[in-house]
Amino acid sequence: MQRQFIQTFLNNRYLAYLLAGIFLILSILLGISIGTVSVPMLTILKIISAKLFGFISLDQIDPMYSSIVLDIRLPRVILSGLVGASLAIAGAAFQGLLRNPLADPYTLGVSSGASVGAVLTLFFQLSIPYVGSFTLPLLSILFSIVTIFFVLTFASKIERSMRVETIILTGIIFSSFLGAIISLMIALTGDELRQIIGWLLGSVSMRGWEYIKIILPFFVIGSALLMFNAKELNAMSFGEERAQHLGVNVQKRKLLILTAGSILTGAAVAVSGTIGFVGLVIPHFSRLLWGPDHRHLLPLSIITGSGFLIIADLISRTIISPTELPIGVITALIGAPVFAIILLQRKRMERSG
Repeated sequence: MQRQFIQTFLNNRYLAYLLAGIFLILSILLGISIGTVSVPMLTILKIISAKLFGFISLDQIDPMYSSIVLDIRLPRVILSGLVGASLAIAGAAFQGLLRNPLADPYTLGVSSGASVGAVLTLFFQLSIPYVGSFTLPLLSILFSIVTIFFVLTFASKIERSMRVETIILTGIIFSSFLGAIISLMIALTGDELRQIIGWLLGSVSMRGWEYIKIILPFFVIGSALLMFNAKELNAMSFGEERAQHLGVNVQKRKLLILTAGSILTGAAVAVSGTIGFVGLVIPHFSRLLWGPDHRHLLPLSIITGSGFLIIADLISRTIISPTELPIGVITALIGAPVFAIILLQRKRMERSG
């Protein structure tokens, strides 16, 4: 009875958005406040309101605090939030499309494909004319899209029915293969070694506002595409045949959803490196709390994923301060056990069913 009450309480949509919003706001404030120099939360609010609305002058605030907030911590927090949101909504979409809570950009090989694109860009110092700094995310997105379609094509050759387990196994195979290519490039590199390895470990440190400008347009485009396909995702989560009976153009929608998820993943990987398990843990957690309706699951995954990665980044830079851990280490420590628990639960359900 108590569990049913809690579930009913959490399933209230307004409450779900309120709780997720509070979690995100607290994450942002904590991420900006805590560090080598602690910044009072009231001071943070004054600095942000002065910058956005001009209610008070920045000259009235300690310039050291203003510099820490505006030049160092705020861009870092915003970037980690955008990366977390991108990976979480991409994971939610992949899980809904493939009808499996184990699907995410990491297990499907999309992150590895994006990593190859980014490492090639860094390794060969590539720059597309008239594109400039957007070369890195564009090539990451291109490689992530190519990877997901290679995975699906290969899976269809193995098994025409394309069972989800086959797709995920194929994704893991491609991920291992692409990881070997990255290792080969690292072995051949010279001066770029430190930059590539530091990027591969996953971090949002020392990125600044420039990287926010890089990821933001892709985040908006990818998220909008998925939001517009939320109803179709609901239909396809019951199976492609049923979705077709409901009037959904399955092939077109599948292409759009896979492309949007790859755009989000490629852009996130381009600015932060490989950060695993966010797209696995957050959608699964959100679905357990607030239900499987993608009209709400997608935006709630954005909010929760954003807050989660901000907290993960905060832990990564404070747990053994002044040394920073790669943010991917923190997400893996949380995500790997969750992955194992989900896998065990699925096996138990299959046996009992």
